[in-house]
Amino acid sequence: MRKPLVGTGWKMNHGPAAALTYAAKLRALLAEQKTEGLDIFVLPPLVSLSAASAAFAGSPVAIGGQNIHWEDSGSWTGEVSAPMLKEVGCRYAELAHHERLTHFGETYELVRLKIDAAMKAGLTPILCLGESAADKQNGTSDDTLRYQVTTALAGQTAASIPGVVLAYEPRWAIGQAEAAPPAYVEERHAALRALLAREWGAKTAEDTRIIYGGSVSPANGAGLISLPNVDGLFIGRSAWTAEGFAAMVRIVADAKLG
Repeated sequence: MRKPLVGTGWKMNHGPAAALTYAAKLRALLAEQKTEGLDIFVLPPLVSLSAASAAFAGSPVAIGGQNIHWEDSGSWTGEVSAPMLKEVGCRYAELAHHERLTHFGETYELVRLKIDAAMKAGLTPILCLGESAADKQNGTSDDTLRYQVTTALAGQTAASIPGVVLAYEPRWAIGQAEAAPPAYVEERHAALRALLAREWGAKTAEDTRIIYGGSVSPANGAGLISLPNVDGLFIGRSAWTAEGFAAMVRIVADAKLG
């Protein structure tokens, strides 16, 4: 059985002081909720990782980085390596978010190197995937997702793939008023699982978690997390307050844990 996962990326929000306040509030709220059986994570900005690591220590909440470099060290000004994230207490590393690809010129060929670096360091990569509005209109969404998956995970074994979390985030739904329709999300998640089965085998497909992100909110979260092939939710602005994130954790717990 795939363990349900719920998390949020703070993007360029919440400095160290705000991270401490958020963590204190979230810990208090989660103490009143059922969290056993869930994986929960937050992805603070780089400057807040140490504060968040200390503040969430001993809680159900793990932390992760929003990006990594593909090298462990070297002359890479402004970058951070996977071993550095591991040292500061991270469990996860988000890779291939559409903002990184759109604004910073990253490619899935480059992301493949980062996947390798994250796994070598013992981090769990959160591999973001998603088609554009043009892909959706042209009926090529699954072709785009196939390219992204097979490129980013090239060289991985059937046994290693379940160590990666696939985060389906249609680019046309990120930051919008509404998430993608549930039926459409289930179709894409089912297609991704079928792709994993073809490329790496049925057991790999069954064991790999596929989560949904893209304008997730309390209004649509229950409908999304109830889909058979949706193993968790990756939440943006609806979880930028501790109260908002706690509400989303409750939605996932109610749907997946009963």
